[in-house]
Amino acid sequence: MSARLVLFGPPGAGKGTQAARLSDHLGVPAISTGDIFRSNIKDATELGRKVVEYTSVGSLVPDELTDALVRDRLGREDVADGFLLDGYPRNAEQVEALDAILEDLGSSLDVVVEITADADVVVDRLLKRAQIEGRVDDTEDVIRHRLEVYAEQTAPIAKLYANRGLLVQVDGIGDLEEVTERLVRAIAPCLGR
Repeated sequence: MSARLVLFGPPGAGKGTQAARLSDHLGVPAISTGDIFRSNIKDATELGRKVVEYTSVGSLVPDELTDALVRDRLGREDVADGFLLDGYPRNAEQVEALDAILEDLGSSLDVVVEITADADVVVDRLLKRAQIEGRVDDTEDVIRHRLEVYAEQTAPIAKLYANRGLLVQVDGIGDLEEVTERLVRAIAPCLGR
């Protein structure tokens, strides 16, 4: 049985961890744009060289290039039975691009999952992670700014997907296993499981 889903949420909500766990549970590849960028850079693809032009000077990779990389990745054989997109789309324009990509591939999304988390809990979580991992740039001001950018640019896609009847929201705060169980229960009806 296939599963095609998007997973998004604020920084520090546990997306990466839960994406890996859901990917294993569903038997589909977890795909993050960061992984796509790194893979194309490592393989020295044409798209990878374009990514380096931006990242080497500290710029964000433009939507058009990100969309092209996602299109390329979703066209590969290992996603024929499904995929889990982690952190893409990030804005309304990328939602439209993903719609076009999936339409061209004769596919569609089964469910879009928003992991929700209280901002203060996320700030505490990220400050602890920064301390453990020695991330001196992850100050409270920087983290709160990242949360503001998320609220402005990414959170609005929840409404787009809710209007399509595809959105489920899951609280990302709690024990790792508990959050995974919540996610599995929330998406099961959307996947006919």
